[in-house]
Amino acid sequence: MAESFGNEFTIVEVTADDFVRPRKRLWVAAAKPEQALTLILTSVPEGWTAELASGRLTRQQLDVLEAMNLKPGEVRELTK
Repeated sequence: MAESFGNEFTIVEVTADDFVRPRKRLWVAAAKPEQALTLILTSVPEGWTAELASGRLTRQQLDVLEAMNLKPGEVRELTK
């Protein structure tokens, strides 16, 4: 039986595998925190790292994420 992704957004900070100048990027997953890391790591190149971003989302930020219409289990990069 498939596990439910829940109805929340999880923000994840991803670090590119660049030893000279590591780049950090923000991603969002429409999933519970314990699932978000795995979902995002399957979407980025091998060797990149991911960790849950600290802090809480404001109501305005949540409204923007809701407008993105992410389906449960979907991920998207927020910084380009």
